[in-house]
Amino acid sequence: MIPQPITVTDAPPVNNTYSQAVRLGGVIYLSGQLGVRPDGTLPSEFRAQVRQALDNVATVLKAAGSSLALVAKVNIYITDFALLREMNEVYPEYFPHRPAKTTVQIARLDKSAQIEVEVVAAAGA
Repeated sequence: MIPQPITVTDAPPVNNTYSQAVRLGGVIYLSGQLGVRPDGTLPSEFRAQVRQALDNVATVLKAAGSSLALVAKVNIYITDFALLREMNEVYPEYFPHRPAKTTVQIARLDKSAQIEVEVVAAAGA
């Protein structure tokens, strides 16, 4: 099996060192998605960044032939654990099926974003 890179034009662009997602067999691996809009702008409000990051995840999954409903694992990186409550208030709107999740506080994210989300999902049939 050879990993198949997936490129999406409706999500924030990536540089040439990685793919927005890769399909390997029946599994889709997404690169981390910041709360950056497709035009490259970053909302100032944290909840807006959470929603945009999760919207970006949904967009990439759709292009890969998958969906949020097929997500099995979510990794979330936030710059301040004090924001965890706010993130957890928005999160179930996107993942009512409660996939496995890890949340980690990190010192800094690219573009001064406050959240980055990466997922592993099943490929759609």
